[in-house]
Amino acid sequence: MKKLLAYALLTTALGVLPACTKGFEELNVNPNQNPNVIPETLLAPALTGVVKNNMDRAMRITHELMQVHVSRVDTDEFHRYIIRSAEADNLWNTWYTQLTDFRDMYNSATAVKSSTFMAIARICEVWTFSLLTDTFGDVPYTEALQGRSGLLQPRFDKQEDIYRDLFVKLEEANDLLKTNVNLSADQAQLDPLFQGNALKWRKFGNSLYLRLLMRVSNRTDLIAPGGLSPQAKLRDLVNTRPGDYPLIANNAESAILRWTGTAPYQSPFQTWRTADFNAFSSMSEFFINNLASWSDPRLARWATLSNGTYEGIPSGYVPGQIPAAKSTYPTALMTEPLLGNILNYPEVQLLLAEAALRGWITGDAKTYYETGATNGITLWNLAAPNGFLSSPDVQWQATSSVATKLDQIHVQKYYALFCTDFQQWFEYRRTGHPVLPIGPGVRNNRQMPARINYPVYVQSLNQVNYQAAVADQGADDINTKVWWQ
Repeated sequence: MKKLLAYALLTTALGVLPACTKGFEELNVNPNQNPNVIPETLLAPALTGVVKNNMDRAMRITHELMQVHVSRVDTDEFHRYIIRSAEADNLWNTWYTQLTDFRDMYNSATAVKSSTFMAIARICEVWTFSLLTDTFGDVPYTEALQGRSGLLQPRFDKQEDIYRDLFVKLEEANDLLKTNVNLSADQAQLDPLFQGNALKWRKFGNSLYLRLLMRVSNRTDLIAPGGLSPQAKLRDLVNTRPGDYPLIANNAESAILRWTGTAPYQSPFQTWRTADFNAFSSMSEFFINNLASWSDPRLARWATLSNGTYEGIPSGYVPGQIPAAKSTYPTALMTEPLLGNILNYPEVQLLLAEAALRGWITGDAKTYYETGATNGITLWNLAAPNGFLSSPDVQWQATSSVATKLDQIHVQKYYALFCTDFQQWFEYRRTGHPVLPIGPGVRNNRQMPARINYPVYVQSLNQVNYQAAVADQGADDINTKVWWQ
């Protein structure tokens, strides 16, 4: 039974279950995966499915690893840098399942000659595959999503080759959207992200391009289209041809799936019990103390009062020494529209700040930084407090070291990425920022996990290709660094 279950999981993750008995082809047709389905019927379910699961996993894993909150249940050990092998299954299965829909969407858009939907499908596919490879490293890519044709044991592609093709797909999406053809009124109703606005989708795709170029910026390999290094492509995108690569230019253009509170656009937390949302954890000292020192108004949106003030608890406490409960998540966050964040304007500005600081693009790092920091607040419909940019630790000093400036950029980005899938963790793995305190109960040699292991069932049901991936990348454990690290 265990083997049958594992087989079902594998084939679901790679496509759909193949027909198992001759003559049952008609019975085995899945109406939700009809190759002739119109593309707009696939977008909203797949997009909301990924965002909802990302939010759930952000709350469970990212917020613990990155000290947003700290579990007060002693058996939950993410904040001690322990990730159990079973965590892989949910991520792997959900992302590959939705990737099948995005690929179907692209194929159906091609059939009906909709360049806009083709581009949207490509952007969503790149976004989801980037989550997969940044979490696991080498993953099935070229041979993935072919379960219907019977390819159930796909080979794993090297991460650098995956990134090379992700960039090609983003170039394709940008070219397709140059015609600026918006979706029809009927189609726009089924686009929960940008309501059919082609230019906003184009800006999202290019901002994703910026994020992923920065993700691999520790490498100098010529993996960008045109035989360019990531740094050279950043200059091309931002300085040489900015008109060809428009980016998200204000908070209103941010890629946020804003929850309405009405099905199907409900935050996943809306259906949780209040106790499950905020009774078993408290906000961390790191998360609370920065916001409090800046008099940041987001603090009241993200945390409750404790003893008349905002208080966090230490992350990585010694097992058995559970701290008393302090500030936690307000129940209002359970229906907060902005938690459906995918990629926002503050992140774009802070990515540009880092690129300018490192000399990869021309532009004023200070201006990018200050724009990103203030818009991180105004995104939440709040006003930046008087003196915010001149407050200690926020003020940009020309004489500060590069390391200090990098930490300032990444502290602000840390808050801009609140509840955004694994982005806080990915950026920490790439840069080592923001500098987090390490508690006395932290395990794993006090090293932040570098990846998540492959699902156990993949190890057994795709053994040959799994072993080849491990031989290429390194041991299948949480400390093996991926290529871009």
